[in-house]
Amino acid sequence: MAAEKGKSKEWLRAVKFTLFSISAGVIEIVLYSVLDKVTSWPYWPCYLIALVASVVWNFTLNRQYTFQSANNVPVAMMKVAAFYAVFTPVSTICGNYLAETAHWPGILVTLLNMGCNFLLEYLYDRYFVFGKSLDTNERAKRQKEAGKE
Repeated sequence: MAAEKGKSKEWLRAVKFTLFSISAGVIEIVLYSVLDKVTSWPYWPCYLIALVASVVWNFTLNRQYTFQSANNVPVAMMKVAAFYAVFTPVSTICGNYLAETAHWPGILVTLLNMGCNFLLEYLYDRYFVFGKSLDTNERAKRQKEAGKE
């Protein structure tokens, strides 16, 4: 019984992460598209600005609602920043190569980067950033008291 409850809780956590990631993806795609159309900038600054906006949005929602973490926000943000310290240069350099040198459509490159980001960030957030502080915020405590785990 407890194992089933744990599986359904993790399934719900994955669904929430997916939905919030979709909303962050919409922000990223719209902002990238606007910057790409209204500026003459190359791929990389448009991508970076859109990525940062979507990361802030996604972090905020997932910390509060998906992982329900009461951990130290600056520490959690630094862990996420460490992820992006690796992911961002790799995805920017590879994306810029694909968009500018290989002449792939920038929107396709951005979608590929978003797919990689989605999978890697879920695993990183779930097990490293919030792993020891899952379900510790006030919302999670109220749910537990109400029997709605």
